[in-house]
Amino acid sequence: MSSSIRVGIGGWTFEPWRETFYPADLPARRELEYASRQVTAIEVNGTFYSTMSPSSFAKWHDETPEDFMFSLKAVRYATNRRVLAEAGESIDRFLASGPARLGHKLGPILWQFAPTKKFDAEDFEAFLKLLPPQLEGRPLRHVLDVRHDSFMTPQFLDLARRYRMGTVITDSPKFPSFANLTTDFVYLRLMQCQSDCPTGYAPEVLDAWAACARKWAEGGEPDGVPRVAGDTGSTAAQPRDVFMFMINGAKERAPAAAREVLQRLRAG
Repeated sequence: MSSSIRVGIGGWTFEPWRETFYPADLPARRELEYASRQVTAIEVNGTFYSTMSPSSFAKWHDETPEDFMFSLKAVRYATNRRVLAEAGESIDRFLASGPARLGHKLGPILWQFAPTKKFDAEDFEAFLKLLPPQLEGRPLRHVLDVRHDSFMTPQFLDLARRYRMGTVITDSPKFPSFANLTTDFVYLRLMQCQSDCPTGYAPEVLDAWAACARKWAEGGEPDGVPRVAGDTGSTAAQPRDVFMFMINGAKERAPAAAREVLQRLRAG
């Protein structure tokens, strides 16, 4: 078995990037073409707010390199609701909107929950049962972005493992931060880029995240990352794909941070 480490950004349309990332003479219509050759993955945020068309997904596929990958943030109507067990129609509508047109470039689907959404084991399990394991014959990877401290419990991790769901690892002080692995891939959303640092993070911090990514990809688990106490579950020690996105904080620095990590990984 082999694994890959992908490092990227959230979206590709952000006005400050016209000054900090894109060449001055680059037409706006070519931003995705350029961005996809600087990083190895992009998390699409627009799919959280509105329904895309199959032609949009096909266009993204055609504009990016053969080995590129997209992660899609699932539509908010599926997760921002009182009763998650009733999300089936929204989930089906999102998956029918055309993400299969990305083909092999379709990476994990991110299901993001509101910071006010508390863990309810029965309702949350009912939601997980609604997430299909494949789409038009292609296996799907689902990852859960939970944002309330009530999810910091072994019971949630047990559910995620039972249904083979990933869980987001973040460095944000606003949301739960834990690195207990629940499936055969790792998904990070790093949210503390600093405006006064040209590379977003200090060099030693970038070194540490690159080292963590290598360790996870090799099948191990790095030291020094936060974990939910009392969790006795585990995942198989085998190569894992790793997805790392520079998402928030000083977003104007996100591309630089992603490229710095990629340089470290390529340097070995």
